[in-house]
Amino acid sequence: MNPNKKGYFGKFGGRFVPETLMNAIEELTDTYFRMRKDKKFNQKLSGYLKDFVGRPTPLYFAQNFTNLLKGPKIYFKREDLCHTGSHKINNTIGQVLLAKEIGKTRIIAETGAGQHGVATATAAALFGLKCEVYMGEEDIKRQSVNVERMKLLGTKVVPVSSGTKTLKDAINEAMRDWVANVEDTFYVIGSAIGPHPYPLMVRNFQSVIGKEVRKQLLSVEGRLPDCLVACVGGGSNSIGLFSTFYNDKKVKFIGVEAGGFGLNTPKHSSTLGAGSVGILHGTKTYILQDKHGQILPTHSISAGLDYPGVGPEHSFYKESGRAQYVSVTDKEVLKAFHLFSEIEGIIPALESTHAIAYMMKNAKKFKKSDVVVVGLSGRGDKDSGIVEENE
Repeated sequence: MNPNKKGYFGKFGGRFVPETLMNAIEELTDTYFRMRKDKKFNQKLSGYLKDFVGRPTPLYFAQNFTNLLKGPKIYFKREDLCHTGSHKINNTIGQVLLAKEIGKTRIIAETGAGQHGVATATAAALFGLKCEVYMGEEDIKRQSVNVERMKLLGTKVVPVSSGTKTLKDAINEAMRDWVANVEDTFYVIGSAIGPHPYPLMVRNFQSVIGKEVRKQLLSVEGRLPDCLVACVGGGSNSIGLFSTFYNDKKVKFIGVEAGGFGLNTPKHSSTLGAGSVGILHGTKTYILQDKHGQILPTHSISAGLDYPGVGPEHSFYKESGRAQYVSVTDKEVLKAFHLFSEIEGIIPALESTHAIAYMMKNAKKFKKSDVVVVGLSGRGDKDSGIVEENE
């Protein structure tokens, strides 16, 4: 599924940005569509993904987890084993290569959990570009390890004190910076959000996840999965997993959002489960807003899912019925975090743990003969402090 020429997936997507940015976005669009077909560019990207990032990542059969749940056969796509500890590096390497191609000398980014910030800082260091990352003060407190990693990589971390001091506000400030410094600055957006071509571009850079899963599962099982399960905030890891299988109609997609304290409370980040259509950060999509169109505050135990919007392609999947979107609570996530760590020897990121918690809740809804692939988008050492605080 690709967007139309104006960047719409059905009625979702498009470009809603200040006139100041249109030249930069057109330049990015032209460069991206040219480079995606360029043999040398793709060879260079593939080379870095293999030798620097560590791809392909394993598709791991979780025998202990499968046995415990007495449900389907469960595999995990191990993006936590990428260099920097999450899937984010797949996208940042691609975007910083584009920045070099365009001739930009400065990189900016936003980050919530810090993983995209670390991945952007890593790519900027690798290619010798200056880098600044905007991060909400609340997220700086709960992801201090990643803040230090960014600084070690030579990146300036800019605290954001406005609003809820989380991801939404970091994106707002990064957008303002981009408007003011558009001539020399490239904005590396971390999720499949923002004005066209970002949702498509991020999706395509992350589609390496789904392409590898298809090849790996056919090798070990001789078949495609019955279901794909992944967490959804902005939605980059899940769309990277889902999109490869879009035309395989028998493969179900389940996106798991942050239910926080529950959807019957104001403390959650379940955009697709409780939101409505609006415009946020340059794109038309589902958002959490009040009756006046004001963005609502959000909550999640995981900083990376603490966002009031979602990628437009996910909104299209929801309305077309191609994917099902559900939520799990912070309490369920904490339980899953401990259990999975103890029985599989893998400490998952709190973001990814939402997908694990879903499987714990719903394993009996699957057939024992089913094969399910869960996106393990990142590692959880960054979250040990948050877990301790919430015990």
